[in-house]
This record gives sequence, C-alpha cells and structure tokens, in this order.
Amino acid sequence: MSHGGFVIRLFFKRGSWPNLRAFVYLVLALLIMFSDHYSLRFQKFHDKLSIIVLPIQMLVDAPIKTVHWLAITISTQKDLLAENAELKAQALFLKSQLQKLLALEKENKNLRQLLESKPYIGGKTVVAQLLAVDLDPTLQQVILDKGRRDKVYVGQPVLDPYGIMGQIIQVGFLTSKMLMITDTHSAVPVEDYRTNMRAIAVGSGQIDQLFLINVPNTSDVQVGDLFVSSGLGLRFPIGYPVGVVTQVEKPTGVGFAKIILKPTAHLNRTQQVLLMWPEQAALKPDVMQQLQNGKVGAIHESPKHRGNS
Repeated sequence: MSHGGFVIRLFFKRGSWPNLRAFVYLVLALLIMFSDHYSLRFQKFHDKLSIIVLPIQMLVDAPIKTVHWLAITISTQKDLLAENAELKAQALFLKSQLQKLLALEKENKNLRQLLESKPYIGGKTVVAQLLAVDLDPTLQQVILDKGRRDKVYVGQPVLDPYGIMGQIIQVGFLTSKMLMITDTHSAVPVEDYRTNMRAIAVGSGQIDQLFLINVPNTSDVQVGDLFVSSGLGLRFPIGYPVGVVTQVEKPTGVGFAKIILKPTAHLNRTQQVLLMWPEQAALKPDVMQQLQNGKVGAIHESPKHRGNS
C-alpha cells in the first residue's frame, strides 16, 4: 500500500510526466462517459444525481430567465408604445384629412350652387372668397379676396346662390370691401315678383332684415311675396332675389306701409360669393348722359313755355 501510494503521489506530483497525466485523465473521462451511457448502475446514479442537481440548475437559471423575461417585456412595451404613438399620429392625420375632405365637399357644393345660378344673372362672373367680416355691429361690411387686379370696381354687385348680398364700396389692388344690403347705407331697387310693384329695399342694420320705403298704404303687398331686383339704376342684375316679405303693417293715418323683408341671401353663412359684371352696366354712361341731356333740355324749354303761356 505504501508503495502504491507513493506511485500515486509521484504521478500527481507537480511537474512529473505532464503528458502522461493528460492521457490518464482522458482515458478516465472516456471510461466514465462509456459507463454512463451503457451501464445501468451509472444511469441510476446519474438519475439520482440529476435530482440533486435540479434545484441548483433552477436556482442558477432563474436570474437568467428573469433578465431575459424583463428584456422581452421592456422591448415589447417599447414597441407597443411606439406603435401606439404611430397609430395615434395616423388617426390624427386621417381625422385632419377627413375634415379637409368635408370642407372641400362643402366648398364644391357651394361652387356648384354658384355656377348653377349663373344662367339666371347674365354677364361675366367671378367667384370670390370672404376674407374678413367687419366686427363693428353698426356696419355690415366684409372683405373679399378680389381687387383691382381682377377688374373689380366700386358699385359692382355681389351675389350668392340665393340672392343679392351687396355691392363693392372700396377697391384695393388685391382685395375689396363689400357693403351688405342689410347695412343702413344700402339701397336696392326692387319689385314685387307677384304684382311687379316697384320699391326700394334699404338696410335695417340687422343681418336678417330689410325695409321697403315709400310704399303706399293701398299697395297690394302680402306676407310671403318675393321681391327681386328691378334693374333700375343699372347696378344690380334684373330679376335676382332680394328678400321675402315677413311683416306688413298699414297703420291708419299714415300714408305709407311698414314692410319688412328677410334677405334671401345667406349673409351670415356664405363663404364664397359671385362678383358679376351685369350686361346692362355697359349702358349706364349712355343712360346718365341722356338723363343729363333731358334735364338740360327741360331747363332750356321752360322759359319758352312760360313765354308762350
């Protein structure tokens, strides 16, 4: 025994036969692997050993699995947050596109209505956009996006698909100012569509009211009558709607009736309007000249008539 122990100690002594030690280790490892694979005793031992080692493996694997799970969870949460943010951005973009489409659809509808009204008015027309509304409650004025560059002129009529809105009172190079028919400074020659009775519609200062002035108490005017532009004055197109009678009062002892119209134009809702160049406007210089000549002739003839009488 002492001789064998000496041999083993000599074999494992540091620095002695290193190549032989490696060879012995290799042979032992192969024998153990062979016995573990083919020997039932070693398999039973291996099974018992695996039961003992399993808790240690689970204990070692637990932190690794936890770290891996946390990494996947964090990565998934980041992906979900990024995807959620992207979906929210897409939803907002689609909503904005939908609003734009709705606005375009409304604008196209207004344009179709404007173009459908064109055959009834005659003359050249141009679509204009409302830019601003005068905030002064005593004024009924708006700014349009057409000006001198577009041949806009003072006194030019402005319409919407439902009626006369007003006339241009000031012109800049790119924009112009429109006076609504409801402004107290506005007056439109009109006639009753039912009876052809002529009158003047003036603004009341309120967005939904017009007054007819100098209408005799005996006139045949009824609630619901439509008044259209008469074309007198050669400013507004002939026969375009102005207002509908909503109230008629004929007080006793007064020579004129109180008649209120509601404008047919959508004065507080329209965004696009028609600027028009009426065909009869070209006749205005000749008509004014003839009126002037008539006045001059009357002045010259009046002394002769007095002398003859």
